[in-house]
Amino acid sequence: MKKGKRYKQSASEVDFGKDYTVEEAVQLIKKTAKAKFDESVEVSVNLGVDPRHADQVVRGTVSLPHGTGKQVRVLVIAKGEKEAEAKGKGADFVGFDDYIKKIEGGWLDFDVMVATPDAMGSIGKLGRVLGPRGLMPNPKSGTVTMDVGKAVEELKAGKIEFRVDKYGILHVAVGKVSFGEKELVENIKAFLETVLRLRPASGKGQYVKGLVLSSTMGPGVRVDRTALAN
Repeated sequence: MKKGKRYKQSASEVDFGKDYTVEEAVQLIKKTAKAKFDESVEVSVNLGVDPRHADQVVRGTVSLPHGTGKQVRVLVIAKGEKEAEAKGKGADFVGFDDYIKKIEGGWLDFDVMVATPDAMGSIGKLGRVLGPRGLMPNPKSGTVTMDVGKAVEELKAGKIEFRVDKYGILHVAVGKVSFGEKELVENIKAFLETVLRLRPASGKGQYVKGLVLSSTMGPGVRVDRTALAN
C-alpha cells in the first residue's frame, strides 16, 4: 500500500530497529501524530496463546484512569426501577421492547449495551446482529448485571473491554493524542498490567511476544516487552 507524504515524514522519526520504553514510545506517538484530527492512541499486543483453545482466550475489562477520550454511547435494556436507575446515571438510551425492535430494524447507534439478567432471553434473538459487532452483553464484562447504574458510570468513565482475536492479538484504544504524556502512560500501564494478570495457566512459552504503540494515522512504535516485568 502506498504511503502518503505525511506518514513518511512521521516514519522517518522512528527507529524501527529499536525497542522503546513506554514513556519514550508515548513521546514519539505524540510527536509523529500529524493528522488534522485528534487521533486515538492504540496498543497492539501479540500474545503467545492459541485462541482456538477456550482456556487460552485472553479476555477482560479495565477501567482506564483517564478514560479513552471518546464519548461512549450506552444503551441499557431494563424495566421498572432499573430503567430509572440507568437514566439517572447518564445512560444515552434506556428501554426494553422498543429498543429491541429498533435493533431488529437495523438501528445500531450505540457503543455498548448493558442489560439486566431477565432481559437476556429477549436479547438472545439479536445474537446474529450484536455478536459479530462485539455488542452482545456478557456477564464476564459486567454488561449483564442488576447494578446497571454502576455499569453505566464505569463505562462513561473509561472502562473498556478487550478480547484476543483469532491471531492471538489484542488491539485497543487507550486515549487520544491530545492527552498529556503522563495520562497516556498511566492508561497504557493499567491496560498492560491487566493483560499480564490474565495470563492463561495453560499457556506455554513466551506470553507477550510483541508490543506496539501507534496513533490512528501514524507509524507503529515497538515497545520493549522485557520492561513489562517491571
